[in-house]
Amino acid sequence: MRLRYVPGQYQYLQECDRAITEPEKTGYKLNGAFKNDNPIHVELGCGKGKFLREMAIRNPEINYFGFEKSVKVAYRCAKSVFENDPSNYFIVYSNGDILKDVFELNSIERIYLNFSDPWPKPSHYKRRLTHKSFLDVYRSVLACNGEIHMKTDNNDLFEYSVEQLREDNWEFLMLTRDLHNSSYAENNVMTEYEERFVSEGKKINKLIVRRNG
Repeated sequence: MRLRYVPGQYQYLQECDRAITEPEKTGYKLNGAFKNDNPIHVELGCGKGKFLREMAIRNPEINYFGFEKSVKVAYRCAKSVFENDPSNYFIVYSNGDILKDVFELNSIERIYLNFSDPWPKPSHYKRRLTHKSFLDVYRSVLACNGEIHMKTDNNDLFEYSVEQLREDNWEFLMLTRDLHNSSYAENNVMTEYEERFVSEGKKINKLIVRRNG
C-alpha cells in the first residue's frame, strides 16, 4: 500500500526528539548522539520501526540507529513513538550510503539489512545494499569483527548477496534459507514485512557475516 503524503512530514521529523534528519548535511557524527560508549547497531531501512524498537527494548545496553530514506515512512515511524519507548534508539531520516560521513570509522558493531529493496533489474544491481560499493562502506565503519545480519524473502537477492559477500571475503557465521523452520528461529525479532510474509507461507532467508581484516 502506497503511503499518502502528509503536509509537514519533514518539519515533524525535524522537531521530533527521537529523530535525526540528514546529519550528513551538518557534519554531525552520530557516535555522540547518546553521550555514552555503548555498542552501536544500525538498521538500514527501518520501516515503521517495529524491529528497531523491539531490539532496543530487549537490549538496553546497545545504541540503535534506524535509517529510513523515505520521508513518508520515517514520518510514520516517528509518529508511532510512545512516551514509554526505550531511550536507546534514534530514527535517522537519510540514506544508508552516507554511513562513512556520519559515523567514525570502525565504530559500528552490527548492521541489519532487513527486507531491503531487491532491485530486480540487472541494470539496478548497483543499488542493492549488498553490492560491492555498499560492502566497502560497511567494512570501513564496522568495528573489527563487526557483523552484517541480513533477512529477505527474495531468493534472487539472497543468492546475489551470498555471492557478493563470499567474493568480498566476509566470514559466514550462519546461513539459512528457511529461518522460521530452523534452529535459528528462537529469539528472532520480526519486522512488519516479515510478519506478513510468514503469514503468507513464504520462507525467510537469513545470513550473518563477520568482517575480516
